[in-house]
Amino acid sequence: MDIDRRGFAVATGALLAMPFLTRLGSSPAAAQAAAPAPAGTAPAAAPNLATAQAPGFFRFKVGSHIVTVVNDGYGVRPNPTQGFVRNAEPAAVEAALKAAFLPTDALRLPYTVTFLQAGEKLIMFDAGTGGQLGATAGRMAANMQAAGLDPAKVTEVIITHFHGDHISGLTTADDKPVFANAEIIVPKAEWDFWTDEGNASRAADAMKPAFAAVKRRFEPYKGRTREISDGEVLPGVVALSTPGHTPGHTSYLLSDGSAQALVLGDITNRPELNLAHPNWHLVFDMDADLAEKTRREVLDRVATDRIRCIGYHFPFPANGYVAKEAEGYRFFPADWTPEV
Repeated sequence: MDIDRRGFAVATGALLAMPFLTRLGSSPAAAQAAAPAPAGTAPAAAPNLATAQAPGFFRFKVGSHIVTVVNDGYGVRPNPTQGFVRNAEPAAVEAALKAAFLPTDALRLPYTVTFLQAGEKLIMFDAGTGGQLGATAGRMAANMQAAGLDPAKVTEVIITHFHGDHISGLTTADDKPVFANAEIIVPKAEWDFWTDEGNASRAADAMKPAFAAVKRRFEPYKGRTREISDGEVLPGVVALSTPGHTPGHTSYLLSDGSAQALVLGDITNRPELNLAHPNWHLVFDMDADLAEKTRREVLDRVATDRIRCIGYHFPFPANGYVAKEAEGYRFFPADWTPEV
């Protein structure tokens, strides 16, 4: 796929400029300790019991299968009215944030990893930050433990795309694999783009670390990485090509019988921005026009078919439904239940 080089430079440069996405290989400056972590992954700091929330996991069923969404903390976008949306005036972005009761000086971007328990399979979608992208991220290890999810029992890790907040958790800070028994499943188009030496050599200096990070994160899984295209990946998991955010960005439809849920990945960022204004182009989208086209197609489908969605950057618990409105879409969080 021919990704616009200027868009790629802007999108990747934005990723690398942000503190919570740049430290692809080092531990956060502030020491993160105390919470149990899988295989050497740096955990978030131990919570203050006077201020801590309940553990960040939420379960629901897709047919007989159990989906568990796990919070991995969040990143912070400073001054979100300036440059975060490339094709909207700052005043319009500020108005959208205020309408959603969100701050305009610094915007939290949550990270949410999805697990699917289907028979003997424990399938993971994206790998989170691994506690390596800033002090506010790295909650996944403790929240996995609270949810009873053992990294050693993960059978597959399926990746939506190769941005750092989705793949850094594949390895520890010293490059050891976190999911020792898992097959890693990646979109072929995404793999081809990020592992192409020509693309890496032509990339601007600000973009080169992103290519290096891909090599670093997947190297420990050599021999157990599988490339996939559209279609069934595993029983009950179908890959859907959703490019634009990155060249090979892929979403995943989960199903059992007539029940369905869609792992969106990053076809949209915060729903208060990208759903209400699907025409807005966020700085992270490598091909913004294609990302908008993809976003509209997917949101139309899930709204029409009433498919439950899981958004990586949606406010926790990051799942619910989408309805079509006059100018865009609206997100309705799923109803909470004490048991699945």
